[in-house]
Amino acid sequence: MAIDPRVLDWLLDSDPAVKWQVERDLTGAAPETWQATRARVAVEGYGAALLAKQDPDGQWDGGAYFPAGFFGSAEAELPGQPWTATTWALKDLREWGLDAAALDGTAEKLAANSRWEYDDLPYWGGEVDVCINSYTLASGAWLGADVSALAAWFPAHRLADGGWNCEAEEGRSVRSSFHSTLNAVRGMLAYERLTGDSSLAEARRGGEEYLLTRRLLYRATTGEVVGDFATRFVSPNRHRYSALVALDHFRDAALRDGTAPDSRLSDAVDLVRAARQADRTWRQGTPLTGRTWFAVDVPEGQSSRWLTLIGTRVLDWWDASA
Repeated sequence: MAIDPRVLDWLLDSDPAVKWQVERDLTGAAPETWQATRARVAVEGYGAALLAKQDPDGQWDGGAYFPAGFFGSAEAELPGQPWTATTWALKDLREWGLDAAALDGTAEKLAANSRWEYDDLPYWGGEVDVCINSYTLASGAWLGADVSALAAWFPAHRLADGGWNCEAEEGRSVRSSFHSTLNAVRGMLAYERLTGDSSLAEARRGGEEYLLTRRLLYRATTGEVVGDFATRFVSPNRHRYSALVALDHFRDAALRDGTAPDSRLSDAVDLVRAARQADRTWRQGTPLTGRTWFAVDVPEGQSSRWLTLIGTRVLDWWDASA
């Protein structure tokens, strides 16, 4: 799919965290070009601003998943949650393409200073929540921490229907969740890419099959769309599932595995294509509620560079294979 030159210019006129991916995925720029842009994430824009928020002890906002002093505070009574603590900062920086060398020493500082709010467990060991563990697995692999024990956690906690559910550990569910399963497979794919360890590939592909059997959208019981979260796109998506984020993962996985797109993705692709506006952009959905360090995308209803990048590369990948 040829991208509108005006849209491409608009995408390229953006933060380095967006621009290097546009260069790599949409323009076919030479590696030295997009890698030079990617290197700027550490010193410009979103990446540099978030790096500046890091605490001396290696954390952000004094906590692992929540800010220090969150529980019992007035903020804890508000809708949503803050997105400012360590786990979210690392997830953002990694996904923006920051060179891990910019966080030299952070893995060791977190091992020494950061504990999970759940049972005061050590940071790189993870805890019991699938989504939290998936972010920690990927970030640990990125920063060179020893997360081998956490990697083994994922096959051991996979449910009988093939996926994962954050509520399973508390006995509230024995069925997999779209949200939890997508976060799990994304974390495992990142671990595999960063370490070269393929020991989780079978579990990862099993989780992907769980989503594929539901065509990324539908309940197994009724065949209805699983929820409006699947059809509404927002950036940043944090932990939230959508067909767009799922398709972006399946694109990554196919490129990693050297496979063609699965035909069962077609309904989700049609949904993404239908959401593209006449100006060839995708609009921002309702942002997730909660305090952030700063905005990294536009308000609801405006054209989003992040969503347009992701939507365009997903459709390019699908259409090229077709």
